[in-house]
Amino acid sequence: MRDQVFITAEIGINHNGSLDIAKMLIDWAARCGCDAVKFQKRTVEKVYSKEELDKYRESPWGTTNREQKMGLEFGKKEYDAIDKYCKKKKIEWYASAWDPESQEFLRKYDLKYNKIASALLTNDEILNMVADEGKYTFIGTGMSTLDEIDHAVDVFRKKKCPFEIMHCNSTYPMEKNDANLSLIPVLRERYGCKVGYSGHETGRTVSYAAACIGASSIERHITLDRAMYGSDQAASLSVQELERLVIDIRNIPIIMGEGVKVVTDGELAIRKKLRGY
Repeated sequence: MRDQVFITAEIGINHNGSLDIAKMLIDWAARCGCDAVKFQKRTVEKVYSKEELDKYRESPWGTTNREQKMGLEFGKKEYDAIDKYCKKKKIEWYASAWDPESQEFLRKYDLKYNKIASALLTNDEILNMVADEGKYTFIGTGMSTLDEIDHAVDVFRKKKCPFEIMHCNSTYPMEKNDANLSLIPVLRERYGCKVGYSGHETGRTVSYAAACIGASSIERHITLDRAMYGSDQAASLSVQELERLVIDIRNIPIIMGEGVKVVTDGELAIRKKLRGY
């Protein structure tokens, strides 16, 4: 039987700036049996240009991109509370840092895992900072070429930092015909490492298929309600869908079996009835 799939419930920014919502999503992830929850950390003024932040954008927090992005960003007070709450709920948490200052911020916490967001796969400063920590790292590969993935893997291998590739398509929501799950064994062969799946589609079918062909981890965005405000909500699983996803993925190794042809105990009685022996 294969190792158990590592399941991460990606909260990301679906908390909408509310610690109470974040805690409710953590509650669900823990209750469903997920291995970890994940967030995203940005230093807004460093990640985005002033021109971009000054653009008009209506949101619950104001009328500019800056107000929207600051409204979604958690700081030390919130992450201190998240760290304490996850310990209480006995579930791991980690985050993808979108800039060096954010990665420095995450070092304040005793996290077991790191994540390279697909958008940062070609950012050498982030790659080296994360690899220097030596923590097990999930590397997102959305919108990336094989040459770009080669380079990121090379950084982690040279620094002897354990890692896992995450097959991903960075559209939100992703159309099922863009899933390209056949790439998972290709990546596993090319890099000689575990390969997981980070999904942004609606529904659970693609994630099940990924687990069936040997994805070592599954990461899915979760939400209390897909109709809530936010760019990631439509590509997220409801918490009820998450519960079903975890139950079914945990059953996949049992369903897949060992690949050895046997006559089961249940079949023996039927064989005797139908064949007479």
